[in-house]
Amino acid sequence: MFDALNGYLHPDDPKKVAFLAERNILPNMQRLIQGVRKVGMTTFYPSGAHADDGSDTVARLTDTDMELGAGGDANSTIKPRFFKGSKDAEVAPEVAPASGDVFVPKNRWNSFFQTNLDLQLRVRGIDTIVICGGSTDVGIASTVFAARDLDYGVVVVSDACYSARGNNNEFFLTRVFPRMGRVMTVDQAVALMCP
Repeated sequence: MFDALNGYLHPDDPKKVAFLAERNILPNMQRLIQGVRKVGMTTFYPSGAHADDGSDTVARLTDTDMELGAGGDANSTIKPRFFKGSKDAEVAPEVAPASGDVFVPKNRWNSFFQTNLDLQLRVRGIDTIVICGGSTDVGIASTVFAARDLDYGVVVVSDACYSARGNNNEFFLTRVFPRMGRVMTVDQAVALMCP
């Protein structure tokens, strides 16, 4: 459940609310969680946990901002949007962790980078991850690349992932992820879990 946070799943921007609703993202995530819980799988919640003073963030010069608009100077560096301890940085209540689930605080896009996610998976004997959330072209992509390089099997749940940046979502789901693992809908993934 990558960055399944209030700030992302319950945005203030009406356009983003409509975007998520049109794609059924939250209901699809809920259906996935129901399937996972039905068979007793552990759910992991890699979630941004950034310091509000910016002390764990590096100001990088980039060519664009996160929405692919103008960027590249010291006044328009990409910065975290939500900070630990805020309501926006809490897991959305509709997909909140249950007893035994694992919250994984992260400070970079990749869920494995300097977190204990790899350890948490390996001590449980887990060799395949099923991933959903957003953004497909940012955190999901960097986590899937890392999982593949760590020799995990990967299932990306296509109708529970999203990116509002052009055709990036479709590009990753059809051109990139199929070469790294499996791409399935919620229904397909749940059917495999609950035959």
